[in-house]
Amino acid sequence: MALSYAEVSQKDLKFLDLTSLTVEEFEQILPVFEEKFRDHMKYFRLDGKPRVGREYQTYINCPLPTPEDRLLFILVYIKNNPLQVLQGELFDMPQNKANQWIHTLLPVLLATMRGLGDAPARSLEELAERIGKHVMRDRQETPSLSDEVATEHREPEKAASPLFAMMEWKDVFNARKIKMSRKTIIVARRNAIQ
Repeated sequence: MALSYAEVSQKDLKFLDLTSLTVEEFEQILPVFEEKFRDHMKYFRLDGKPRVGREYQTYINCPLPTPEDRLLFILVYIKNNPLQVLQGELFDMPQNKANQWIHTLLPVLLATMRGLGDAPARSLEELAERIGKHVMRDRQETPSLSDEVATEHREPEKAASPLFAMMEWKDVFNARKIKMSRKTIIVARRNAIQ
């Protein structure tokens, strides 16, 4: 029996486990996703080739007949990362059709997330900018005395550094490296045996 939105949406916890979204969040994304899907299908066929002639229409025997099922399909794939064979079995389609749907819906989902402003950051600068905006907004909402004291005593370089990429090296990384040349190993072994 194939997974479908009509069945899975009735069970909130199962829906959350499969997609990482609540039903309400899913329904907020759905109209934008369907719009981006329709835009994509104006120019491309399901097999990725340019569309010539007739426009896209959902057939009666389509394995993903509704926008809800299409969004559920790609969210389940993103969250759980199953093999395409398993993804096809979950949604009652062969592996080759699952492959086509995955490659069609992934760019649509990315365009949807970008349109909503929820796409992942693609560089450290972009990530630092997003986090900086988020931290500044939080501090403006709830400033505390400890934040003010911590800001005064920070070094200027460390206060502006973004996340883990700018962290200082730990002692483990500064340790002397062992040379692995054959002569060095043989000499070390001989000295240790005596």
